[in-house]
Amino acid sequence: WCLFLRNHDELTLEMVTEEERQWMWQEYAPEARMRLNLGIRRRLAPLLDNDLGKIAVAYSLLFTLPGSPIIYYGDEIGMGDNIWLDDRDGMRTPMQWSREANAGFSKATAEKLYSPIIDSKTYKPAKVSLADQLSTQDSLFRVVREMISVRKEHKCLSSGKFRWVETNRSEQVLSYLRSSDTEDVLVFNNLSSEEQSVTIALPSLGDFQSTEDLLTGKRSPRVRDGKLEIELGGQAYAWLRLN
Repeated sequence: WCLFLRNHDELTLEMVTEEERQWMWQEYAPEARMRLNLGIRRRLAPLLDNDLGKIAVAYSLLFTLPGSPIIYYGDEIGMGDNIWLDDRDGMRTPMQWSREANAGFSKATAEKLYSPIIDSKTYKPAKVSLADQLSTQDSLFRVVREMISVRKEHKCLSSGKFRWVETNRSEQVLSYLRSSDTEDVLVFNNLSSEEQSVTIALPSLGDFQSTEDLLTGKRSPRVRDGKLEIELGGQAYAWLRLN
């Protein structure tokens, strides 16, 4: 099962109701040029308001839900789009490798490129490039690369069993358990912008002594009165190994 956050060929909302389609267009594609056929032609970063918190929790979902994650090139650095190009070309602009001429994509003159480089104030190469993000400790690229590394180290996240976990904040925080014969990882994704105090009754998770956050190495959640408690900031996430 292939999972993706964005895809230049994913341009249909025909399988949702008309009411749902209108809501999604209003929220995510308010301008007519952002739509094509019955779908939305925008990259991930513009779709999520270029908000690193929103983008990161979306990647947390991508790398911990069952299936094979697919990343559309450029979304790992938060590239923008050009809705004024025809058809799907607005999401097919040259990869922004650096701040150099033509975003480091080609040494040809600009008019010979197959598509113009993004030149918007927010997403131009001077603002978004792989070279800059490699040298920035908390960049989106480094966040994504770390998630991929951790996922590769813990096979339960890629091929383990899956089950939903009920919490006292199930409407705001998506929680589930990924399990293999050797390991259990409890995943939290706070989809709201507000801080959440999440509580889980321990009998529902089985027997364990402690937890470790695979992304930070911290052992922060509290176990008290037969319950696991964790504080999650707005759009925060945690991948907890149950020891």
